Amino acid sequence: MAEISATDAARNFAELLDAAEHRGEHFTILRRGKAVAHLQPVGRGGGAEVKAMLGRHRIDAGWTEDLGHLRDLLELDERT
Repeated sequence: MAEISATDAARNFAELLDAAEHRGEHFTILRRGKAVAHLQPVGRGGGAEVKAMLGRHRIDAGWTEDLGHLRDLLELDERT
């Protein structure tokens, strides 16, 4: 990840955005020599990535039961 001063980042902001968007580059922005922010491309995950991620985790057998207990704790407001 490239480092760039806040001053240079401000002067070259459009170029930094192009580098992130089109080339997938990441930048650490420094102020007075200390890292204060990261500029990186936004993830473009889709359904296939979500399905693959869910497939890597085991099913929580107690989730449905936990959800039922939480629903039992809810108090419904009467609507008029």
